[in-house]
Order: sequence, then structure tokens, then C-alpha cells
Amino acid sequence: MSLPSKILKTSLQSGRKWLQRPFKALSIEAVEPEVLVPICSLGEQHRADLMQHLLHLNSHDRYLRFGYAANDEHIKTYVERIAFERDNLYGIFNANLHLIAAAHLARMDDQHESAEFGVSVSKNARSQGLGNRLFERAATHARNEGIRKLFIHALSENAPMIKIAKKFGATIERDGSETEAYLVLETPTIDSRLQELISEQFAQANYSLKEDVKRFMDALAGVQEIRAGVRESRHKSAE
Repeated sequence: MSLPSKILKTSLQSGRKWLQRPFKALSIEAVEPEVLVPICSLGEQHRADLMQHLLHLNSHDRYLRFGYAANDEHIKTYVERIAFERDNLYGIFNANLHLIAAAHLARMDDQHESAEFGVSVSKNARSQGLGNRLFERAATHARNEGIRKLFIHALSENAPMIKIAKKFGATIERDGSETEAYLVLETPTIDSRLQELISEQFAQANYSLKEDVKRFMDALAGVQEIRAGVRESRHKSAE
């Protein structure tokens, strides 16, 4: 399905959800293959979001993501050392603006001819293909930047990551407990550049809408809290 068709279907689906359940249309639920998922580029302002997302992973998920038993201090050091001006990071936010999936596209050499992909998805957001979507987004950007090879380094037991590599036709080489996969990227085209531009604009617009909805819901909750306090005071006065 073409990108314009995906955008149209996404808009129609969100509209139906809005009519059925107001304010739920911007959440990440069962994602259909033809629907565009809002994947935002992450910057310095999202460092705390990324930290929170990774710290909420359990010990096994951390082991698969980093290849070792990463504790809280390891994760904090990793996040603090991310150079957003060099690498590219992408994220998917739910309706509450919690980061539920994140990907890191890290440059591997000074010539920027190769990059490595890493991804993590929160437990309650799995089995929806978000890892695949993040890989596709990162691969599109890498291609447009002239990167020739995209690598995935994973533990051989990391079935979801290896599945992503296979899905996109990567060459897979297993060496005992570790597996390396690489995908040779095509040269950029006008279509690939347009796809990245539209996807990013769509994601940023979606994020802005979520911010507006969250501010409204927070304000509404505040008003309700005040009203509850007033009613309670009146009740006590009447006694």
C-alpha cells in the first residue's frame, strides 16, 4: 500500500475511533499493517523519556536489548552518553505521552557508511509489529543518509530481533550465543526521501495532538478535583 493510502486509512480509522471512544483515537492499540504508526525522531528533550522507558524494562528484557545484564546504572550511563547530534533515535508514544517503544540508529564508523540498529518495546505494547515499524523507519533514514549497511547485533536467543532481520531480508550469521545480521541498503530516491518527510511530519502532528489532549484532560481532572473538594467541604459544614 502506498504512503498516501496509508495516511488516508489511518485518518479514517482514527476518525471512527474518535466517534466511538473520544480521546482514545490517539492511543497505540492493535496496529493494522496498512495503518501508519506515528514514529517521532527523538532529541535532547526526550532523554528523560528514554531513560524512563528503559528503566521500566525487566532484567530479561534488558539482557536481550543490551546483550548483558544491564542494571540501572548501566542504563543511566547509556542514556546520558547518547550523542543526538551524531546518532538517530526514534520513539512511539501512547496517548499519555509515555514512550512505549524506542530505536537507536548508531553510526559505526567515521565515514558513516554503516550503522547499527537496536530496539526496545514495552511489555504491554508487544505483538503489534512496532519493532518492525521502527526498523523500517530507521532503515529509510539510513538509506537517505547514504549509509550502505545496516547491522543488527543480537543474542542468538533474541528471537524477536532475529525475526525482524529475516523479515527485511537481512543476511544472518550466527556465531554460538551471538548473531549478526546486516542489510545492504539501496541508494536513496525521491520516493524514499518523501516517505521519510511525510512520516516525520505525521508523527510530529500526532504528538502535538496528544499534548493538547493531555493538557485538556489534566485541566479537566483538576476542575473535577476542586469540585470534589468543594462538595466535601459543604458536606462537613452541613454536619
